[in-house]
Amino acid sequence: MSRNTPDPGAGAVTVRRGLPAGTERRAAELYWEAFGRKLGPALNPPDKAVPFIAAHLDADRAVCALLDGRLVGLAGYRHQGRGLTGGSARAVLRAYGHLRGLHRLPLLALFERRPAPGRLLMDGIAVGPGLRGRGIGSLLIEEVAAVAAEHGYREIALDVIDTNPRARALYERLGFTAVRTERTPYLRGLLGFGAVTAMRRPVDPVDPVNPVNPVNPVNPGTEAPR
Repeated sequence: MSRNTPDPGAGAVTVRRGLPAGTERRAAELYWEAFGRKLGPALNPPDKAVPFIAAHLDADRAVCALLDGRLVGLAGYRHQGRGLTGGSARAVLRAYGHLRGLHRLPLLALFERRPAPGRLLMDGIAVGPGLRGRGIGSLLIEEVAAVAAEHGYREIALDVIDTNPRARALYERLGFTAVRTERTPYLRGLLGFGAVTAMRRPVDPVDPVNPVNPVNPVNPGTEAPR
């Protein structure tokens, strides 16, 4: 499934599921641009972090935005125990060496989240810096919402840090609500942020008669507004 949107002056952006073969490096670069500040203490330097991320991407846990065939954005999600990004403890030690890798493991563990049943957990969203503010992030999240509906999830979940108010504002515009904020002042000096807010968005169920379109719970039988 894919979505198209006209983008004046920049051609048409297509959103599709799955990471196209050969775009792993570009996907890792986008992910690092978005989350390098947050992940830096665990994965720096960038010339090691980007190849590590690229080598451990799960292509079928992504939705992607393409512009003239070029990857310009992606969003990941966790489903059936697998997410977009990965890498075992053994992989970290192999990439960084045993001595330099050991201290990274507890830092990476801080980012681990286990979703509750019925809740699809997003695994990051990133849009190229030259194309932000053009609605690509919205398209990616709506496609993740469609994935969630098709798999019977009731909610989409994500976390946003206190140093990224722009992302939080986007999520709120797209129907996410803050449900809990965890204050972590002890991490500010180490990771650069001092609070993490959990956000949730309800998922419209899929219409069994017309599975492509979710049911609008306010007016059953009509397509939910995108």
